Amino acid sequence: MMTITLANRNNARYQAMGRRSLLEELRDQGVDLPYGCRYGGCITCAAKLIAGTIDQSTQVALNQWQINNGYVILCVARAKTDCVLEIGVESHDLLYRNPFRDPLAAHELKADIATPEET
Repeated sequence: MMTITLANRNNARYQAMGRRSLLEELRDQGVDLPYGCRYGGCITCAAKLIAGTIDQSTQVALNQWQINNGYVILCVARAKTDCVLEIGVESHDLLYRNPFRDPLAAHELKADIATPEET
């Protein structure tokens, strides 16, 4: 059993088994979270991982830049350890980026479409 702490919700604590997605586990305990696709293809349920380890290997919505900034997709993320999350739109300060003003470098794209950096 793992503890999931919602830092920006007065450090509210919930329990997770890690067998189901964090979205399912938290919603089952009364946490009102938005969601869309439920397969990791959109960012409706995005949250910021402050501490802990999750498995979100099936998500397809986040690029490497977003992952490096701590974002997780709750509908597919499973807790591997105790975690601290920020949820809701107030956690989305670095989720969105204007690609025309600040384009992603190749190493910030998804691994399957990025070209390796020259060394």
